[in-house]
Amino acid sequence: MSARSRWLMISVGLGILLNPLNSSMVAVAIPRLQNVFQLDFTVVSWIIFSFYIASAIAQPVMGKASDLFGRRKIFLTGLVVAFVASLLAPLSPSFGWLIVFRIVQSIGTSMMVAVGMAIVRIHITEKQGTALSVLSIFLSGAAAIGPFIGGVIIHWWGWPAIFLVNIPFVVVSFVLSWRNIPKDEPSRSVALGMSFRKWSDLIDASGILLFTVGLVALLVGLLSVKSSGHFSLTNVIVGLIGLVALGAFIRHELRAKSPFIPLRTFAKYPAMTWINIEFMLVNVLFYSLFFGLPSYLQMVRHVSEFDTGILILSLGLCSLVTSPIAGRWIDKSGPRPALLLSGILMTLGSVWIVTLNQTSPVISVCLALAAFGISNGLNNVGMQAALFQSSPKEMIGVASGIFNTSRYLGTILSSLLIGIVMGGTFSFEGFRILGIILTAIALSLVIMSRRRRESGQVEESVGSPSSN
Repeated sequence: MSARSRWLMISVGLGILLNPLNSSMVAVAIPRLQNVFQLDFTVVSWIIFSFYIASAIAQPVMGKASDLFGRRKIFLTGLVVAFVASLLAPLSPSFGWLIVFRIVQSIGTSMMVAVGMAIVRIHITEKQGTALSVLSIFLSGAAAIGPFIGGVIIHWWGWPAIFLVNIPFVVVSFVLSWRNIPKDEPSRSVALGMSFRKWSDLIDASGILLFTVGLVALLVGLLSVKSSGHFSLTNVIVGLIGLVALGAFIRHELRAKSPFIPLRTFAKYPAMTWINIEFMLVNVLFYSLFFGLPSYLQMVRHVSEFDTGILILSLGLCSLVTSPIAGRWIDKSGPRPALLLSGILMTLGSVWIVTLNQTSPVISVCLALAAFGISNGLNNVGMQAALFQSSPKEMIGVASGIFNTSRYLGTILSSLLIGIVMGGTFSFEGFRILGIILTAIALSLVIMSRRRRESGQVEESVGSPSSN
């Protein structure tokens, strides 16, 4: 690989790592934010909700925008947006303004993720597999070390520093990207000559609006009931607005020419649909632990942010170490054995959480973290392999987009689950209930993996022994 290609990968990698880094650092900041702004746990959870809802919407939209305006422009603009949001977030006069800047930050970082992989695919022609695997390390590595970095930073400099830490990455990535990302020639005539109505139809603005209103209203309705402890007319109305909007969204997507989420694809390819359902459940499991465990350690066990970050680091490291091993195993045996083992490990980890009590050694938490970390490494490779096997070649692009949407929906549902179980205060009893729910979800994944084998939905991989 040439020096120019390596510098291009570094330029893109430093940009795309900002999204997973910022989504994971906040895991150890929630207790501090709750104390600073004097809010209950349910309200503070919106620091997570807002980021993932914005990412789920922004990434596919920015992917479409890059086809019209150019990937280099979108990438550089994303860096500028992330820079501004990172500067302004620490100055937030209230939690509401912090949420606003968090959403802006999510949009900026999503712009880079949406086009980063495409830039590498287009401009690096040699050893593309190696190049994409390196970018995957930037993504997974940032998510893995995020809680550790967040814990160290908050311990020494306070919560505003988790936003300011982005600035060096943004500046270096912008300088390198300006020099190393080649200029592309977007279809300017299409972009400039397009009417607002056509542009709106292309990005499916109506679908995006209905999806956003429905999801946010439903979350507000559900979380308000849990936080207040009773139903009110306002809660019911807000929740109903969410359900109606989501129903209208489904109807709209089935009719749209360029849908935000191509729902017809799910009906046409049921095997691919089940893979996405499983992937969504996997992310509900993983991120419920990822966001719930730091709060348990700090609020229930009174562990410092620094020590919490070190403990959570074991989860990321296990995932990073497992991923390449899982790749070789899946090349030989296909994804089913790896996914089955992953489900078993998640079940054992969830059961272990249920057995913890308020006097259990804190270090024993690492057993659950290791189980989930290894299972996450298996899932990262196994689910993608299963997706590609169940999707027609001409649908790979669409399938990948739906796959990422499933990831974000799972993450959003995990935050919702934690908020509903905990209510206004994070407690040991709530954490144990969360463990019971996660155990049930993990068992369902094991059952789904076994049934997939029986129904033959996931075939043997191309690299299995029988095909060599």
